[in-house]
Amino acid sequence: MQRPANILPILLIAISTLCAAQQKVTENKKTSATSESASVAEPNLPSEDTVNSFLRDMFGYDSSLSYKVASIKPSEGGLAEVTVVLSSAQGQAANKLYITPDGKHALVGEMIPFGVHPFAADNKRLQEGAKGPSKGPADAPVMLVEFSDLQCPHCKDAQPKLDKFMSTAKNVRLVYEAYPLPMHDWAEKAAAYGDCVARASNDAFWKFVEGTFDAQSDITAANADEKLTAIATASGVKGGDMAACAAKPETEARVQASIALGQELGVTSTPTIYINGRSVTSFNSLPDEVFQKLVDFAANNLGK
Repeated sequence: MQRPANILPILLIAISTLCAAQQKVTENKKTSATSESASVAEPNLPSEDTVNSFLRDMFGYDSSLSYKVASIKPSEGGLAEVTVVLSSAQGQAANKLYITPDGKHALVGEMIPFGVHPFAADNKRLQEGAKGPSKGPADAPVMLVEFSDLQCPHCKDAQPKLDKFMSTAKNVRLVYEAYPLPMHDWAEKAAAYGDCVARASNDAFWKFVEGTFDAQSDITAANADEKLTAIATASGVKGGDMAACAAKPETEARVQASIALGQELGVTSTPTIYINGRSVTSFNSLPDEVFQKLVDFAANNLGK
């Protein structure tokens, strides 16, 4: 973690490397600051006005940068967690600040689990809540959970690498959880189609994922229904039935439940992969042998 003086370069780097990691802004209806309540802060939480004033003093010199407070909510250890979206010509990036209880200092970085078994709680939550389509034995000692977005180019890049790993993996189960990002205009619809395809055929779902990634650059918000229906048909299910299913409220509810699970765990980018509860956010750049070591370690230390 860095002192406030170092916030500027860290946040600017986050913007310039937007293409390397798609960011997800976690919304919390109970705690997010709004324009109507900006002047009224909850106990130990800075007001939106205070955060905006801080951001203005930090970035006001650069007219090419804009910023928006996405949420203000309590965090661990009495800290306040502030999510800020910074925008530039390169795009948008979500960044988190942790404000000390006295309101005088801000920390930059990622809050990670700590303790004797730091990943146990997240692993338990995923064992209970990750209900998406899967590959591998149901009783495998290692469960990988992939939070993915079918419109995300980095998820597309990750899929062949993950498929290659699973083709030779033993005693590993992979569970897919939809996590469409808000800046993507057809990702949530694709997640709904994917949910319906998976309910019709688990095998067809993985073909649907591959087909959607292959056609990713040709899909738009305007033609998404047409394209996704065709991909579903090519995957071995009835595309028309999938289109009807995707429009149902219960399908939307299942997609939102997957998103909520990711938000609960603190997922901020796609793809994010959990190895028995241990988060891996840099999967694309992680060497294959390192990923294998992480999986082997998880298998060999189950319950220890």
